[in-house]
Amino acid sequence: MKLGLMLGAGLTLTVIVAAGLSFFWTPGDVAQLSIAARLQPPSPDYWLGTDHFGRDILSMVMLGARVSLAVALVAVGIGMGLGVPLGLLAAARRGSWVDDLVMRGNDLVFAFPSLVIAILITAVFGPSAVNAIIAIGIFNIPVFARVTRGGAMPIWTLDYIRAAQVSGKGALLISLQHILPNIANLLIVQGTIQFSMGILAEAGLSYVGLGAQPPTPSWGRMLAEAQTMVALAPHVAIIPGLCIVLTVLGLNLLGDGLRDRLDPRLKGQA
Repeated sequence: MKLGLMLGAGLTLTVIVAAGLSFFWTPGDVAQLSIAARLQPPSPDYWLGTDHFGRDILSMVMLGARVSLAVALVAVGIGMGLGVPLGLLAAARRGSWVDDLVMRGNDLVFAFPSLVIAILITAVFGPSAVNAIIAIGIFNIPVFARVTRGGAMPIWTLDYIRAAQVSGKGALLISLQHILPNIANLLIVQGTIQFSMGILAEAGLSYVGLGAQPPTPSWGRMLAEAQTMVALAPHVAIIPGLCIVLTVLGLNLLGDGLRDRLDPRLKGQA
């Protein structure tokens, strides 16, 4: 388990460093086209080769990491910022019409996959990274609401919660002081999982043209542009595909490792 946690942390940190470094330096200028250097294989001049426009793929991968992480991070923030309070409210008012309203609302959102929501948003506002964030964030809300409610429900039946109620504490204060700290480990683990799902969703939306728009690089759009050149220059498609796979793998390993570390029932097995 420790090996998985270390490997996941290493892969995730590598992507974060690459994205952060892209704010200050990239090997090449992705806005500069060079037809003479198009489809160059990896070499000392171009470490990961060039694409069909002669752009440096390493530079595009670094900038694409920045876009993917930003979209996934903000989308998870939206989902957690709205879903956690809704889940706490549903658990505090369990069995009431408030609980039913929150859970049925979650079911309604789950009925529409994030790609369908993105298409609807794009049809109204146009394709962009912001609309991708909104679509992925909306889909994350019921995920965090369900996890929060599921983790909070058993805690509400414990004796010290009843003692807090007898002492005069309201549902809001109990949720903040007692419930939320006890389910923080669940939310952290779910956050890493949704973060990886957000990167996959962003890549999928960009692949079909609904994510970040040119000239902003995106791993999903790099794959879409390279699909007709796989036989001629396979590195153009393999590299962004590997970036997506390794990033998602790293985040999933990190989430599993954090779960084993934070869950008291699994600490002896880690």
